[in-house]
Amino acid sequence: MQKADIIIVGSGIAALQLARRLQDLFYVMIITKDEIKSGNSYLAQGGIAAPLGLKDSVHAHFKDTLEAGRYHQDEDSVKRLIEDGKRMVESLVKDGAPFDRKENGSLSLGMEGAHSEHRILHSGGDQTGKYLVEYLMNSLSREKVEFVEGEMVYELVKDDSGQCCGVKTKDKEDSIRYYYAPHVVLATGGIGGLYPSTSNHPAVTGDGMALAFLAGAKLSDMEFIQFHPTLLWLNGKTCGLISEAVRGEGALLVNDEGNRIMKGVDPLMELAPRHVVAECIYKERQMGRNVYLDIRRIEDFHVKFPSISSLCLKHDISIEDGMIPVSPGCHFIMGGIVTDDAGRTNVPGLYAIGEVACSGIHGANRLASNSLLEGLVYGDRLGDFLLAKDAECSAHLPPPVDEMKERISMTIPFQTDDIRVGMMNGVGIIRNDEDLLTHLKWLKNQPLTFQEHLDFNSREEIQTYFMWIVSRMITESALLRTESRGGHIRADFPKENNDEWFKRKIILQNNEGRLRVEYHEQNETKIYA
Repeated sequence: MQKADIIIVGSGIAALQLARRLQDLFYVMIITKDEIKSGNSYLAQGGIAAPLGLKDSVHAHFKDTLEAGRYHQDEDSVKRLIEDGKRMVESLVKDGAPFDRKENGSLSLGMEGAHSEHRILHSGGDQTGKYLVEYLMNSLSREKVEFVEGEMVYELVKDDSGQCCGVKTKDKEDSIRYYYAPHVVLATGGIGGLYPSTSNHPAVTGDGMALAFLAGAKLSDMEFIQFHPTLLWLNGKTCGLISEAVRGEGALLVNDEGNRIMKGVDPLMELAPRHVVAECIYKERQMGRNVYLDIRRIEDFHVKFPSISSLCLKHDISIEDGMIPVSPGCHFIMGGIVTDDAGRTNVPGLYAIGEVACSGIHGANRLASNSLLEGLVYGDRLGDFLLAKDAECSAHLPPPVDEMKERISMTIPFQTDDIRVGMMNGVGIIRNDEDLLTHLKWLKNQPLTFQEHLDFNSREEIQTYFMWIVSRMITESALLRTESRGGHIRADFPKENNDEWFKRKIILQNNEGRLRVEYHEQNETKIYA
């Protein structure tokens, strides 16, 4: 048994920013089931959106964010995100963070889809995540921040009062370890691993959402999933991300016949919101056509996009020919664990920040490059909150470890690929009642409950179980929302239904082993089941 002041589960931008903020006063432990640099943050090609340009403003960034999210957001939270984010990015620039600059020394601000101004800061061209993770890592004291790598958190521990006060983990040999702290923070990222085609790191499979659900936390907006329009497509599978910044530099989307597929679809053409572009590419491919990014207009592509150039070289795609085959894939979930502006959940002692959280800022579709901004802002904001709780950091003692009376191992009657195929077929880019019901029926037919004993299951079995839980939540929510909005596209309900669904949220919670569903609208909560 080990103790810390703060336990952070996950090691992305939000986690590192929080640790950076807390390390001077608290002993912080960061636990990750893989390596520190194996998450989505490190892979992020895109940049950080902040209104730093001479013609830009907080209000313009605010309007773009609301439009991309189809006005499903909490508007005050969005405004504060951008205001705080601007100050934070300015501080990082002042501190010497490695953002790309022009020859004259000014910041190089890029353009991405659904933005009205050039406001995207990059590092190393298309290696922003890598540069930023390394910058934050180098700012941490290894004496005050302990990294525990290769251990999967599989249970949140609560004391007799219901406060979260620790975690149970399994290492790669399935040995169990206990870690205790009065504050536990989930920063585990999204759910890309639930789909066969994804830009996410393979380790990102929704663990944090399942952990929070099993502990009684509320989750919301699980139906809103962003499919990135342009993943490299080769030999029937996706092989990596082609950043939206490529389209921001002038790349065109064309089909086999050389026709621009976005013509007549949206006034912003290739720079339309991601759900619009992803749907268009998906429909082209459904008609049997291949889709390509035509990059022949971009000068010095190798210099501007070194990691994408390396990716293409690895897969024998000629940059000189200028045609990169692409297809959409799961990229980001707008929903997650319901939190307030400080990252608190409804479970005392449990917090969530980054993609795993649903704080009301992304709405139905995240604006490009707002995710790294979110991680920085909410990591810093939760740090401020916990610093203010200094006196409480030693107030809670860990509960006694329960003795295991009998050896029980849950049987998983399916493989992770079964879930992935079902999610793509039933809860993919374009959804309908029949396919959603088919997948939900399959999920419900599995002999699993929301109250399993996991101590004697392997990491792989637990991960599959967690994927089943998260798949249930996503599918239930997608079936209930009978409209199309942002990343949630229903073929049988193709339009937004503002009369019934405007700013209406579906809240999910574990209620004694049963899935409890609430509708939340205009500060009123109604029980569904």
